[in-house]
Amino acid sequence: MYILVYVDDILVTESSQAEISNLVIQLNAVFALKDLGEMNYFLGIEAVKLNDSEMLLCQTKYIQDLLSKAGMRDAKAVPTPMVSSLKLSAHGEDVHQNPALYRSIVGSLQYATITRPEITFAVNKVSKFMHTPLQSHWKAVKRILQYLTGTI
Repeated sequence: MYILVYVDDILVTESSQAEISNLVIQLNAVFALKDLGEMNYFLGIEAVKLNDSEMLLCQTKYIQDLLSKAGMRDAKAVPTPMVSSLKLSAHGEDVHQNPALYRSIVGSLQYATITRPEITFAVNKVSKFMHTPLQSHWKAVKRILQYLTGTI
């Protein structure tokens, strides 16, 4: 049995429906619960049941919302999340005009690595500049978003 708890949301999965029902009864004796049935969308992750034993997890809607937030819904796709020769530095004069947006987008990208592990390295690189992001850092973030556009 797997139990995922996030604040006031609980997700329970088990091969035996009887075991899940038993747990729900026990939890309901202590807490007020509302059973929402089969999982479709949980914490930004879409779940599509393929058959009795397989489930597909994706963040298509989450990434589309992230692209909209960044104003990049119609961005041109690129084949990789980061240029291999890219050197980012904390020093420079070209401070990004909206550091709050930078932090928000990078934080959201960190969450997107749950289903998109191939962007983890690039997201880690841009995460190092949350305090004072530069335009070059924002350009690297936009590259990651362009990659996601092409692989959504």
